[in-house]
Amino acid sequence: MEIVFASMLKNILVILSLLQRVFSAVDSIRPFQSFSDGGTLVSLEGSFELGFFTPGNSNSRYVGIWYANIPVKTVVWVANRCNPINGSSGLLTINSTGNLVLMDHNNKSVVWSTSSSKQAKKPIVQLLDSGNLVLRDEEDGNSETNYLWQSFDDPSDTLLPNMKLGWDLRTGLNRRLSAWKNWEDPCPGDFTCGFEFDPQLHTYPDMQMVKGTTRFTRAGPWNGLYLSGFPAIKPNPLYSYDFVYTEDEVYYTYKLKNNSVISIMVMNQTTSSHQRLTWIDADETWRTYASLPSDECDKYNVCGANANCMIYESPMCQCLKGFKPKSQEKWNSMDWSEGCVRSSPLNCLEKDKDGFIKFSGLKVPDTKRSWVNKSMNLKECRAKCLSDCSCMAYTNSDIRGQGSGCVIWFGDLIDIRQFSDAGQVLFIRMSRSELGKTNNKIRAVIPVAVIGGVSGMLLLGYFICRRGSKERNQVEDLEVPLFNLSTITTATQNFSMDNKLGEGGFGPVYRGRLEDGQEIAVKRLSISSGQGEKELKNEVKLIAKLQHRNLVKLLGCCIQAEEKLLVYEYMPNKSLDYFIFVGIRVGVPNTTRYDIDDFENTLIDPKQGKLLGWSKCFQIICGIARGLQYLHQDSRLRVIHRDLKASNVLLDSELIPKISDFGLARTFGGDQSEEKTNRVIGTYGYMAPEYAFHGLFSTKSDVFSFGTLVLEIISGKKSRGFHHENHDLTLIGHAWTLHKEGNSFGLLDKHLRESHHNLKQVLRCIHIGLLCVQQFPVDRPSMSSVVVMLVSESELPQPKQPGYFTEMVSAKGENSSTKQKSSSMRDMSITILEARFTTKATVHDAKACHVLAWPCVELDLAS
Repeated sequence: MEIVFASMLKNILVILSLLQRVFSAVDSIRPFQSFSDGGTLVSLEGSFELGFFTPGNSNSRYVGIWYANIPVKTVVWVANRCNPINGSSGLLTINSTGNLVLMDHNNKSVVWSTSSSKQAKKPIVQLLDSGNLVLRDEEDGNSETNYLWQSFDDPSDTLLPNMKLGWDLRTGLNRRLSAWKNWEDPCPGDFTCGFEFDPQLHTYPDMQMVKGTTRFTRAGPWNGLYLSGFPAIKPNPLYSYDFVYTEDEVYYTYKLKNNSVISIMVMNQTTSSHQRLTWIDADETWRTYASLPSDECDKYNVCGANANCMIYESPMCQCLKGFKPKSQEKWNSMDWSEGCVRSSPLNCLEKDKDGFIKFSGLKVPDTKRSWVNKSMNLKECRAKCLSDCSCMAYTNSDIRGQGSGCVIWFGDLIDIRQFSDAGQVLFIRMSRSELGKTNNKIRAVIPVAVIGGVSGMLLLGYFICRRGSKERNQVEDLEVPLFNLSTITTATQNFSMDNKLGEGGFGPVYRGRLEDGQEIAVKRLSISSGQGEKELKNEVKLIAKLQHRNLVKLLGCCIQAEEKLLVYEYMPNKSLDYFIFVGIRVGVPNTTRYDIDDFENTLIDPKQGKLLGWSKCFQIICGIARGLQYLHQDSRLRVIHRDLKASNVLLDSELIPKISDFGLARTFGGDQSEEKTNRVIGTYGYMAPEYAFHGLFSTKSDVFSFGTLVLEIISGKKSRGFHHENHDLTLIGHAWTLHKEGNSFGLLDKHLRESHHNLKQVLRCIHIGLLCVQQFPVDRPSMSSVVVMLVSESELPQPKQPGYFTEMVSAKGENSSTKQKSSSMRDMSITILEARFTTKATVHDAKACHVLAWPCVELDLAS
């Protein structure tokens, strides 16, 4: 009984001690504050602690960050890694330049500093619950874009959840892990880990570990699911991994699906390994979940060039098919350093003399001499490789679904290994003679009986082909992965209403989950929508050729029986209009996407709009601009979207914007600047004047829509149906008037006013938005110019009066300010796409409309 009581008392004392630490914890330092050796910072929820520590049996003192809620002190970051303090004379404080400095109080010397070049007005250093120590201006919001310095940008030997391992190409920052020299010395050893690639040459980013100056092992490039050479680290119930590869950043990261799990990636100098560790509470110990290298085949280029390492074979190194040992004598003595050479030389200069052999289950070669294009398909990739005599192999850069993207290799193929239950396909170039050997072997084992069987099957195939010819015609040339209908039905639980995300102009959208755990969004074309099928095929053909961080990714499609489906990556934060127009729609049955003007009484929760502070709004504006720049200028096709609006901008889990819905998009030739149509398609409030009135569209039409969207984001008001109690101006006219009066800040949404923001940046965005909505296309900037304007401080030209300056005047009114006729408008068909309604309207007479107002139309919603 006494033992039980003593045990209970001990537990109570431990809990009280922890509670005391939490309630007395401080997570930040401000100017004129400091703490000396013995003091600590503890993150808000008590996950991490920063303070002074002594590693092992040394006498040196360091400042570091460790887990605060586990009994084994596990240091995940060290400030003064190579510059320890002797004794307890260390002092942390913020100096006169706003930097965090570690001082040796004995000799008044600076031991370590954040060394930020930007100076904050009200600097604050804060330890976050992610384990990130950040320096920022207290007047700015607590988002990554406002950090003047952060420990996540200067990692030690540990990769925490949500940390980035890789490059910020805008600043040249390269985040690498480096192991401690030993367990008593946190100074970087010679074992490091990071991504190797050349952005100028478009090489394929490759995660590699280096000892000194020598490559030690490769985790390989990201293939959409995992790192090619490290398949043990792949999607599972505990972690999700991601790889970002854009013109701005290249990095690898991971997130915990269960916040109660504690898991890290560590560089271990002693074992020369990259380890995934998970804390086991019951055992009070770290358990190794995965490690690289795990065997001899994981060591870099152990078999030499053009060879395959097969750990379960003897000998483990074998030349690839079509290759032979460069030195047979050395190879026989198990010296594989010289690798393999071709058995038959290539004959690239003669047409159809070379081909490819398919290898499966491989770790792809070192990407030092490679080239990647994320928008090409496998057929285009093969042609690209075949046209270049130095190209030796190719494959998809993304293996998800049916595969997408292209990566090709030049010269010798280095560091290949075979996996038994993982790996990917690689197509290796061979001479026609080697291909002939392969074909002869195949032909030699075909029994004659099969020929009779094939003959019998031809008759059956004839009837099947007749039955399926219609479906094949529908999917030919779409060049995207095809999903079986059964796969989609299973993923969406037979299109369950519980999985319904919303309803578009051409049909509903459902959430689904594939067998591998990947979440998807499925657009299901309404069976009765004949018009929608054309737009669906247009969307498939276009977006299949487009790959950009700010465009929604098409994973595939399904056209089977009466079903026509598009499969996209799932966007958990819905669309931009859900945030900027401040509304969680309630009281409207069976939908999440209606026009706000028609149901404004249902918008009862203004809190959703507050989720986007100005810094996040600015990131979204920049992301949309970069997406349009890619469509107009940088993609393989010149694409005009024609229906850019808030509901067609989706937001991922990090609120990164993705332009979606390419059903109305058009492509332009290289010399083409504009096109005319008699069928004007788009959404009121976003169509450019020349498009709405004359059917003329160009890249500048999208620029107008972008400018309108910028003004909507800043004001929190919809362009369509905008009303102001003091005048009859449109949203665009209202913004221009405020700008002329020097009161552009008056346009800012009240929720954004309540958040910390950069006034200069806000005013600049309004100015840019007004430049984009000028009446004449020639006056509007290109999207590439807009991107430069957003990220620079160059002087901006003054905007001219915009299109649609005043509100539309009713066609039945008698007080029109103009009597101008627009005969070209009288027989133009205008299709208005707004929420669930798809309607056609014929313009009978534009003479009663203001020349700068929206076109007057009579809508027959019953048609």
